[in-house]
Amino acid sequence: MIEIVETDAGTARITWHRAAEPRAVLALSHGAGGGIEARDLRAIAGVLPGHGVSVALVEQPWRVAGKKVAPAPKTLDTGWRGIWPALAGMELPVLSGGRSAGARVACRTARELGARAVLALSFPLHPPGRPEKSRADELLGTGVPTLVVQGGNDPFGGPAEFPEGDFRIIEVPYGDHGFAIPKRAGIGQERALEVITDGVVEWTASLV
Repeated sequence: MIEIVETDAGTARITWHRAAEPRAVLALSHGAGGGIEARDLRAIAGVLPGHGVSVALVEQPWRVAGKKVAPAPKTLDTGWRGIWPALAGMELPVLSGGRSAGARVACRTARELGARAVLALSFPLHPPGRPEKSRADELLGTGVPTLVVQGGNDPFGGPAEFPEGDFRIIEVPYGDHGFAIPKRAGIGQERALEVITDGVVEWTASLV
């Protein structure tokens, strides 16, 4: 089911993947370079409803409008705030999440919006090749239970680069920023996606 939501940043779109008897809602947004067709978002939306968690794949207004470049973080946060009433109105715990830039939005707004937890997929810890430009403060400041799922070869920050903090991290072996797995790796693409979905299923079950 697709739901259109008007926000102060423009028109957003939610694609619902509903559980038969939901105990929580997981809202996931895309990154700055792609949409909700990302392999990890699709995989999670395909699996979690079977475990009692409805998944809302959120397209930010800039993406709905067909623009090629994401706006400033402040505008992304505005769009995310605008879709929140559609999620919270179901009177279920809402888990906030996203991939890459969407993960940053979820981290920055979690406490303010009353998210139960944050799922950060491919959190861009720093720009590629610029580890001194750390965004760790966003991750460390969520104020709620946080799970990071990170590719072992992510140029935006591998698992070993993350600081100590009050969050869990799952490594997807050999994965890049989009969790693509090279053919020479000892793990296939399907198995890599299972690492993601198995970890997220276990994590959500521990929360709600």
